[in-house]
Amino acid sequence: MRRPSRFVAIAVTLAASMEIATTSAQSALSNEDLAKLAQNPVGNLISVPFQNNTNFNYGPDHGVQDILNIQPVIPFGITEEWNVITRTIMPVIFNPSLGPRVGAVNGLGDLQLTAFLSPAQPGHWIWGVGPIVQIPTHTSATLGNDNLGMGPSGVLLHLEHGNPWVFGALVNNVWSLGTNANAPAYSNGLLQPFINYNFEGGLYLTSSPIITMNWLAAANQQFTLPLGGGIGKIFHLGKLPLNAQLSAYYNVVRPDYGAEWQLRAQIQFMFPK
Repeated sequence: MRRPSRFVAIAVTLAASMEIATTSAQSALSNEDLAKLAQNPVGNLISVPFQNNTNFNYGPDHGVQDILNIQPVIPFGITEEWNVITRTIMPVIFNPSLGPRVGAVNGLGDLQLTAFLSPAQPGHWIWGVGPIVQIPTHTSATLGNDNLGMGPSGVLLHLEHGNPWVFGALVNNVWSLGTNANAPAYSNGLLQPFINYNFEGGLYLTSSPIITMNWLAAANQQFTLPLGGGIGKIFHLGKLPLNAQLSAYYNVVRPDYGAEWQLRAQIQFMFPK
């Protein structure tokens, strides 16, 4: 299996065999409500997104890199006023050959875990803050870093009932803690602005470029800045709501061997309370 995107097909097949009981909460949500709920990174919603990113013209030989992010989101109510929303990113990576001595490799990358503290009853403006931890779970030396990492993360968005627009941004920065002297130090930032326009029936337009910063790289090699967008739609697999999305981004700023453009496909299994 040379492309982790095949895991998406496996996940869909497994989900098709599940019998999900319809709750009163689910029946009260329209497809447009479900779409907005899926667009809230700190929503009170258990979900499992499978996000596949195919990066073209990557590396010195202009190959194709594929990254499948498995991203379970689980909220916990700690009091009547506060929730903690955990967001885990487990990347399954295919790297093409990066040179004569660095062959193609397929495996697991480094896991990232974020825990957002967020109000349980927010207004139109919704926020969450918390730590992000990077754990060296990679299965090959070229797929991660042996140093544990940690830093702050935050999200702010605007979501209003009756308003088709949902917009905001997610930001974090992860510093290596120097637990392995044989691995290079790192300081990696991420900024993901997002804007969505929702139509009736669960169809929406979206743009959510992932801007990354490698602060320890040379000055002209630090930033990746994508521009683009796509379309999404709420579907139902039996009684199970699914959020499907397809988008494309062109990297107008990138390191020398960074990907030129990216195709992103996502399926999100949703379990509303």
